Order: sequence, then structure tokens, then C-alpha cells
Amino acid sequence: MGKNLRQQRRGKGTAVYKSPSHRYLGEIKYEETTGGTVVDIVDAPGRNAPVAVIDSNGKHIMNIAHEGMQLGQNIGESAAASGNILELGKIPEGSKIYNIELHSGDGGRLCRSSGAFATLIAHEKGKSVLLLSSREKKILSDNCRATIGSVASSGRTEKPFRTAGQHSMAMRALGKYYPHVKGVAKNAVDHPFGGSTRPGKQKSVSRDMPPGKKVGSISPKRTGKKKK
Repeated sequence: MGKNLRQQRRGKGTAVYKSPSHRYLGEIKYEETTGGTVVDIVDAPGRNAPVAVIDSNGKHIMNIAHEGMQLGQNIGESAAASGNILELGKIPEGSKIYNIELHSGDGGRLCRSSGAFATLIAHEKGKSVLLLSSREKKILSDNCRATIGSVASSGRTEKPFRTAGQHSMAMRALGKYYPHVKGVAKNAVDHPFGGSTRPGKQKSVSRDMPPGKKVGSISPKRTGKKKK
């Protein structure tokens, strides 16, 4: 009879697919007031960077910690110093920034993993041009907020996993599916790409296909190798 595909097993609550969200600190995003004093730097399960707890007039708010952050540090909204949260239009060109809003007020979307940052390279007519680590450029509104600096724990990936079990438990803490097995290595009953029928099988599928067959290039605009 076979069994459900991985796409169909999502949300069933089994150990492989269940994310330990009961241990998460909550959503990390910008509040209306973001200035204050750093009172604690805590480990955040489900994240690969520490989180700073900021006391803002008696209210505790959380933000992703930057490289070199320390207890007692003042977080402001005026000076262009590491850790301060400013609108892109107020940040000098050439600055490193992280936790960047794509749209004003969305709380931060870009460059949130350990060691990540983008470089603000230009201001032009109410827009700011950012250079991401992937060398992609983003043009965002000057009203979007960002934190100056780079995310803490930049050396996290330099220490290798000693055993497969360590890697497995680390991925489980993040709620990630691991190990990831490619479809062509599976049996035909486990994946549309599996079995000996894979060679020559069409990789593009319709957007209206059921979850079990919606793998590969889903409703692509074009197929084939792109000509230079």
C-alpha cells in the first residue's frame, strides 16, 4: 500500500516533523519603542543567534543580539552606533546592518541568522540600496528599520559536528527535517522521483496537482538551461 509522502506528513505531530515551539521565546520583532538598556542576553531555542532582552521604561522587549553586545549597553534610535535601531534613511552609507524590514512596520525579515549582515551602499530618492551577502541587491524604502552591526555568533559554523547524533539533535531543536534524502535515492512508493522510472520523467508539474505529486519545478515560467 505504501505510505504518505513527506509533503503529506507535514503537520501530523510526529517526532520527525514536530517543532518544539513550546520552548521558543516567541516572535522577535521591532516594537513601537525600541530604545532602552540591555539587561540580559539569552539563548533562544529554535534560533542560531542569541537574543538580547532590552528594558524600555519597565517593559521588556527582545531583539537579536549583535556581535560585541554587552550587558548595560544603551540601545538608542538616534546615533549610528552598533546595536541602535534606525530607519534606513538615517543610517550612513557603508554601514553593516541586520534584521532589516522589507516593508515598514513588518518587524524585520532580512539577515537574522548568526553572523549575517547586509551593507547599505546608497541612498536615492526615498529609497535605500542594500548589498546582501549573496551579492544580490535590494532596494527598500527609507522608512524601513534595521539594526546597525552584524548578528552575533558569527563563528558558529566553524566548529564541526563531532557525531551524526549531535547534528541530528541540533536540527531537531531547530524544528528542521533531518537527514534530508534526495528524491531520486528513494523508492518509487516514497517519492515521485524515486525508483527506476525517474530518468526522462518530466520535472515540471502543474500548480493544481495534489500534495503528493507537487515536487520539482512547480508551474515554472520557463524550463531548460538558461542561455548566457
